[in-house]
Amino acid sequence: MWRYLVGGVAALSLVGAGWLIFNGDAHPDALPARAALASPTVASGQDEASLKSLPEAPARSREQKRFDRYDKDRNGRITREEYLAPRRKAFAKLDTNGDGRLTFDEWAIKTTARFADADHDRSGAMDSTEFATTAPKRKAPRPTCRCEEPAKQDD
Repeated sequence: MWRYLVGGVAALSLVGAGWLIFNGDAHPDALPARAALASPTVASGQDEASLKSLPEAPARSREQKRFDRYDKDRNGRITREEYLAPRRKAFAKLDTNGDGRLTFDEWAIKTTARFADADHDRSGAMDSTEFATTAPKRKAPRPTCRCEEPAKQDD
């Protein structure tokens, strides 16, 4: 029960700290990082008025970055060819003979290769031991929490 109480107090203190940071009356010039950055530039001959007139880079959203990846010619529009380019590259990787047609064997190349690797006796069929080698690799299980164990006491 005390863990829930401590967790609740910690969450409330984080919310309060966030509120103070974002709604506080702290001036940006008073921050140590800003002062440290401003001192070398002032010493190099620039005055503070020219520093404040510098434009800031706009924050780009995830969708804007995604849009820019597709818009190869940077004209602000994504054509059908630009939109399908990644699919064409994936298709070209699968089309091993380059004829522009994807056969079932080309599409299933990874599965076919996995079968060939697992069929050790090259009989064209897998028995249960060979089939067991085709199982997908599982991630290691996460270690269990040992929070509940009592602490060892030194005697």
